[in-house]
Amino acid sequence: MAAELPADYTLSDDPARLQPEAIHAYLSASYWSPGIARSLVERAIAGSHCVGIYHGEDQVAFARVITDHATFAHLADVYVLEAHQGRGLAAAMLRYFHTHPDLQGLRRWTLNTRDAHGLYERHGWQRITGIFMQRYDGPAVTA
Repeated sequence: MAAELPADYTLSDDPARLQPEAIHAYLSASYWSPGIARSLVERAIAGSHCVGIYHGEDQVAFARVITDHATFAHLADVYVLEAHQGRGLAAAMLRYFHTHPDLQGLRRWTLNTRDAHGLYERHGWQRITGIFMQRYDGPAVTA
């Protein structure tokens, strides 16, 4: 699942490579989950399909998808550390999920955002109301 990234960054979905302490540090200070407990972050990671982006050994970006792998997926906890923004890292994580073989044929994707509507709209998402967005790809493919 190669996504276009600057040469000094690596995208990985290897759960062993995720850095829960770094993820918790960001999320606990974010507007959408201030003060969240590390144990809750770890449970969320365990129940999700996660991806991280690394600069050297440091995790600098994260996103996760909660899905039934059949009809629905919810994108959550997307972030890129400020010092690494503007390099296409969030877009690379979106491309990764949108093209992942296990996430094809889904009817609906959802997410919540207060301030990144433009990013998601460039990748096929539509505003529903307020903070809610969706990407509707039509009826689920049946096999």
